[in-house]
Amino acid sequence: MGEATALEFAKEGASVVLADISDKAAELSKRMNDDGHSTIFVKTDVSNEEDIKNLVDQAVAKYGKLDVMFANAGINIEATVEDLETDDWQKVIDVNLKSVYLSDRYAIKQFKKQGSGGVIVNSGSIHSFVAWQGLAAYSASKGGVKLLTQQIASEVSKDGIRAVAIAPAYINTPLIGSLSPEVVDSLVSLHPIGRLGEPIEVARTVLFLASDDASFITGITLPIDGGYTSV
Repeated sequence: MGEATALEFAKEGASVVLADISDKAAELSKRMNDDGHSTIFVKTDVSNEEDIKNLVDQAVAKYGKLDVMFANAGINIEATVEDLETDDWQKVIDVNLKSVYLSDRYAIKQFKKQGSGGVIVNSGSIHSFVAWQGLAAYSASKGGVKLLTQQIASEVSKDGIRAVAIAPAYINTPLIGSLSPEVVDSLVSLHPIGRLGEPIEVARTVLFLASDDASFITGITLPIDGGYTSV
């Protein structure tokens, strides 16, 4: 989803800063630059405050300003509350929620320094709205993203800054492709629309929410879920 979103923004003429704890995004940055887009890669542990500060600093140093922050990192460690180890709880919260707080915080500081507004798009989940067996830390973290987004919108709207979140259901990523056909069929059955989502559908939603076409939209968490949360 992050890759698809980066590509969609680049196609619209945006300069894109890619952040990842691995070097996979560095390869994507090279491919995008080879295709004529303007990108840089900044190796980033999104749960580390100094790394997030550096990410924003590098973006501004390269491109002069920051217009959009897409906080999209996420992991899951499957366990119930009873079985979840404290260290695993903290790891999921750090990557899924603390990283959003840090990304948003430093984006807001930069937006205010520029004095020209800005947009934050956070990645929640259908589990920002509904629980599921074995997703104790994940659901808690994604529920936190939803309320954090609302909180930020209430605080910075007066500064011309918008904050929104997306809530994807099951999206047809390589992770889904590694599952058995029976498991995939069971996931498909959860979506009234009768299929999984595609990364491009998420990417284009993020692009819309970040655009001037969504200038009166803030504080929401928008399901991209094929009806998952409607039943």
